[in-house]
Amino acid sequence: MPTDAIQRSLGYTFKDESLLRRALTHRSHSANHNERLEFLGDSVVNCVIALALYRKFPQLPEGELSRLRASLVSQPALAALAEGLELGRHLALGEGELKSGGRQRPSIMSDTLEAVLGAVLLDDGFEAVRRVTEDIFKVPLASISPQSAGKDAKTRLQELLQGERQPLPRYAVVAIRGEAHEQEFEVECVIAHLNIRCTGRGSSRRRAEQGAARLAYELAGGS
Repeated sequence: MPTDAIQRSLGYTFKDESLLRRALTHRSHSANHNERLEFLGDSVVNCVIALALYRKFPQLPEGELSRLRASLVSQPALAALAEGLELGRHLALGEGELKSGGRQRPSIMSDTLEAVLGAVLLDDGFEAVRRVTEDIFKVPLASISPQSAGKDAKTRLQELLQGERQPLPRYAVVAIRGEAHEQEFEVECVIAHLNIRCTGRGSSRRRAEQGAARLAYELAGGS
């Protein structure tokens, strides 16, 4: 299993590449699978993100910090980050999971990202995995706020435009690629009066719409 592309995406080079290969092996493929690494990674992600939020929002109480963390480390959020790193392309799956679209299943992709981070922890300790995790979460951490946490990109964009009494965006599927069990959707989000036209891609129409809305929200002045 080639791992160079994944290591470049992570910005991290493994001393023991067998850890990364195990992290990219689903239980449907082999007995030497990634579930124990996922267990470690789950704790690592929660710890690193909690620390980052604690520092970013020094005045927020515990309940609000917990809500922000839950938003950042939810299964859909982790799956989207895994997709951005293209972990699915390198994931070893059993034949049944392959045929049923396992590479696009949010539960599998979020678990894989956690397993990869668990592998980094074992390979080089907490400081290494803290750096890698913060780099992966750089954009979500920079954009999250107590006001927007828990709201998806389409909701935030709609509320932004409604608050300014502006027309709502239009979404349209412009392309569908790949086989039925492994499709990629391309969706365009258009806000005509602001001359904004953004494209998002994802393994479902909804995920592609969210990606397009996220870009449009930033261009429309959201923060």
